[in-house]
Amino acid sequence: MKTKLLFSLAFLFAFCSFAQIKGTVTNGQNEPLPFVNIFLENTYIGTTSNEDGNYELNITEPKSYTIVFQFIGFKTLKKTISVETFPFVLDATLVDEEISLNEVVINSEENPANIIMRQAIANREANQERIRSYKADFYSRGLIRIKDAPEKILGSEIGDLGGGLDSTRSGVIYLSETVSKLEFLRPNKLKEKILASKVSGDSKGFSFNNAIDVDFDLYNNTVEIGNKIITPIADNAFGYYRYVLEGVFYDDRGNLINKIKAIPRRKNDPVFEGFIYIIEDQWTIYAAELDLTGTQARIPAVDKITITQNFSFSEEDAIWAKISQNIDFEYGLFGIKGDGRFTAVFSNYEFNPGLKRKDFSREIVSFADEANKKDSIFWNTVRPVPLTLEEITDYVKKDSLQLIRDSKVYKDSVDTVDNQFKFENLIGGYTYKNTYENWSMGLTSPIETISFNTVQGWNADINGFYRKSYEDNERYISFNGSINYGFSDERIRGTLGATYKFNNKSRPYLSLAGGVTTQQFNGNNPISKSLNTGFSLFGEENYMKIYETAFIQTSYSNEIVNGLRLNSSLNYQRRQPLFNTTDQAWYPQDDRVYTSNNPLNESAFGVAPFETHNLIKFSLNARINFAQNYLSYPDGKYNIPNSKYPTLTLGYEKGFASSIEDYNFDQIKIGLRQGLNLNSKGRFDYNIKAGKFFNADDIAFVDFQHFNGNQTQVGTGSYLNVFNNLPYYVGSTNDSYLEMHAEHDFNGFILGRLPLIKKLNFNLVVGAHALATPNTNSYQEYTIGLDNIGWGKFRFLRLDYLRSYQSGFQSDAIIIGLKVF
Repeated sequence: MKTKLLFSLAFLFAFCSFAQIKGTVTNGQNEPLPFVNIFLENTYIGTTSNEDGNYELNITEPKSYTIVFQFIGFKTLKKTISVETFPFVLDATLVDEEISLNEVVINSEENPANIIMRQAIANREANQERIRSYKADFYSRGLIRIKDAPEKILGSEIGDLGGGLDSTRSGVIYLSETVSKLEFLRPNKLKEKILASKVSGDSKGFSFNNAIDVDFDLYNNTVEIGNKIITPIADNAFGYYRYVLEGVFYDDRGNLINKIKAIPRRKNDPVFEGFIYIIEDQWTIYAAELDLTGTQARIPAVDKITITQNFSFSEEDAIWAKISQNIDFEYGLFGIKGDGRFTAVFSNYEFNPGLKRKDFSREIVSFADEANKKDSIFWNTVRPVPLTLEEITDYVKKDSLQLIRDSKVYKDSVDTVDNQFKFENLIGGYTYKNTYENWSMGLTSPIETISFNTVQGWNADINGFYRKSYEDNERYISFNGSINYGFSDERIRGTLGATYKFNNKSRPYLSLAGGVTTQQFNGNNPISKSLNTGFSLFGEENYMKIYETAFIQTSYSNEIVNGLRLNSSLNYQRRQPLFNTTDQAWYPQDDRVYTSNNPLNESAFGVAPFETHNLIKFSLNARINFAQNYLSYPDGKYNIPNSKYPTLTLGYEKGFASSIEDYNFDQIKIGLRQGLNLNSKGRFDYNIKAGKFFNADDIAFVDFQHFNGNQTQVGTGSYLNVFNNLPYYVGSTNDSYLEMHAEHDFNGFILGRLPLIKKLNFNLVVGAHALATPNTNSYQEYTIGLDNIGWGKFRFLRLDYLRSYQSGFQSDAIIIGLKVF
């Protein structure tokens, strides 16, 4: 401990030696004030104080300066100094602001806060348009702490989280910084060039503290923080907020500042609660202190989020601009609690520099060469917010630990412990790894793969794998294999496969696989093995229908250009039908027997749904994400689909060289899928698919287009790809088809307005689903349900009532499922 402190102090001394104008900001009780804005008067050159109240302002030219200290709740302080030598120490003590209602003329007929907020809302767009574009320097620092972490979560050891936890199982688990250049064009064009990036304990790492993730413009109607959060000056804000004028004060320029408290009308609406400061007559934002709960943000693990923004005025530009922002949060889940903060500082603005749309591309984040290789001298000269002692200590400790943990001796010693076979490996499987050489291999346990079906009876898999990674996981090669044994049909089946990933930019994959396996007729596996096991043994309902295929397949996938990914495959298959071999059931039903394994006729025992045959199948599929933005990190490309446009999928499939000529076919497919956030009204999602077969009048049932049905009343996965009251193979077709799904999650817009019910924090979801094929009447389902059912933060359940129609009313059902995240 003493050595660690000495290292920290030495690091602090080295840091301070680079300081230019530095000092400590305190209040009248000599207590340090964190996150005070300190800047040169009439400029956007500045910094903020850290959690200990210390600040550092990088000024290199000796001359006279007027330094402004600005902090919400305190009088703005200006100090004029003449600097001759560096470093120059300038401490400051701020005095509480006198906030009162004495200046306000109260009209008993209308709330004065409402008058002010109406003006702010009326002038919202005009104030926003003052900054059409800008260039700026950006600094961000992220810190996440953990408190009293358990040794295990759900039975898995979590270790010391990279050296972040001390003996009390508490500490800093994430600390990083970025220095960037920003360019912005209204309404939504943002480009960031990261000049420097630093991650504590990872000299090869790149921070994810991007400007796009903290670009919260309160002049917008909404800001996206997990959910679409309605701002206090949104056009429809009066439907969601009540306002109270807490008082007024004058800033250093004589502007009258109104302190308004924004209060949610309904507790769980996607809104803030807190204070927004509005400048009289200009009706611009002076500052904001706004809170948000995890429920409102739809981030269950988070307890509370606090956003603090401060603005500064430049007489030269006549513009109020954001100069600092803090995002504080508290979280807790599975016994883990902690907090964190993301600090952002904007400086050196250049307003309305004439940027055009052509100046921006889909690349919104890029990195300068060797951005993560900057030394401490560089950071000490550019970091606008000084490190706290806690942060200094974390850098020193983790950077020292990294040298140890990257060594072969250390990694081998850890592997020696982890590679020991334990009793729980009999159930959970076993993995052997060589961390230093970046490879691992292992076997799964057959116990966790045991399942039952009427063809194989009880059966289980043993799966093995080997994986070798290169260049910090940018490339890898993997091999996998499986052996399955059915105890009733007494049949061993197995597969082998290999995959090579070429890079982490366009992520091309080449795979080769082969073997013998069973497969559901619907390749989307509409019913899981575990669910089929339960319904079979307890209810004598064998919904899973399977056949056997011996195959060899090669496939390739790559993003050809930004937003366009192609997937192709070529495989040879020998398919043969399978039949029931067991009628075992734990609770046989007097009025029920197992159906046959023929999905075309449940009573056709011993009758095959197709003839044994060989076939070669080729498929080519394209996925197009229109206007897709992306982040260019040195270790990979990270795509951000544009929700304004649907994702388009196109596909072609051809079966040829079949041993039965009638089984050859062609099929084309198209699909559209999109999710739209409708601000306060919730979220609307749709999924539309269509296709057409050619030369396919007598093809094998295996190759029909199958649709995901459900006969179990248990909902799983996305409801945008399933008909929850349609038997599994009733709609299957070898002709043209149109499939449509749509859902709207009101996200509290309706239930949040109903007394008492709103306390439950349930979400109303409505949906419509339709299927149309030739020669049959169209099928429709209409659903209404409740999502977000549960207790506290554990809200994973969903309950739906649905009615289905086909030539009139067909039936209704209740579906119980897990919430889709």
